[in-house]
Amino acid sequence: MVRAGIAALAVAALASGCAEGGAPPKNVHPAPGQELRLHAPPARALDAYARKLGRAHAARAAAAKRWGLSQVPLTAPPPPARKPRLTTRKGFEVDGHRKRGLPPVFTTIPTRHKIVFLTIDDGAEKDPAFLRMMSELKIPYTAFLSDYLVKEDYGYFRRMRDLGVVLNNHTLHHRYLPALSYERQKSEICGMQDVIEKRYGTRPVLFRPPYGNYNEDSLRAAGSCGVKYVPLWNEEVFADRWDYRERDRDIHPGDIVLSHFRGKGDWKGTMPDMVRRFMKLVTSKGYAVARLEDYL
Repeated sequence: MVRAGIAALAVAALASGCAEGGAPPKNVHPAPGQELRLHAPPARALDAYARKLGRAHAARAAAAKRWGLSQVPLTAPPPPARKPRLTTRKGFEVDGHRKRGLPPVFTTIPTRHKIVFLTIDDGAEKDPAFLRMMSELKIPYTAFLSDYLVKEDYGYFRRMRDLGVVLNNHTLHHRYLPALSYERQKSEICGMQDVIEKRYGTRPVLFRPPYGNYNEDSLRAAGSCGVKYVPLWNEEVFADRWDYRERDRDIHPGDIVLSHFRGKGDWKGTMPDMVRRFMKLVTSKGYAVARLEDYL
């Protein structure tokens, strides 16, 4: 269908060009810069592009079947050239939030497109099948890591990074931050910045506080060591259920969805089971999964 549609557009473009211009009169030459161009190469290029799209869709459909999805995941639109303006969600501010220039805290990205963002926390489960599944299905996600769990196998998350996943900050030890002093919070947050930079080569700009709990000291500490955004979440998906923040118990354009690196020891299922539950609802409602960093 995709190839046929693009081919039809190419044919229409050729027909339109012939109808409007026709053959030029004899002894009439185009002005400089307006030389005649053959239409065949663009048509061939469109056909090649259609074949490429067709192959990509077929590969994704085969992957969906292989991983037990009844519907092929939808493809997200290109990210906006101008990034949306992010502000702290009402009710999530701390005193002097804007005046102090603290990182914004949000649960949703402003967009009219039917897209959601998958984020996965902690790092306890290191399931190779999950890496294969997400890579083959081409589902983007963002990881928020805690060192006390990641250090058991830094290599697993290096492979994740090599597959294009951005690794972000979820503190060293997953403490309840509001109970800690500013200095201890700074050690937890900035210490994890240092670990990710040392192990994976980049310093994160995203930070998610453990349990979604923070205070002014948390945001000041995060900002002091390079954090620019504090994304929370609007829904949480498990292997066997969804939890919702909003009363309508539904997903919305731009929502950030939370999950965790967990397996059968903590869940009634595996990480691939979680992905299947996530994609079943998202795709059935006409949503695609987009890459969070593309909107920041």
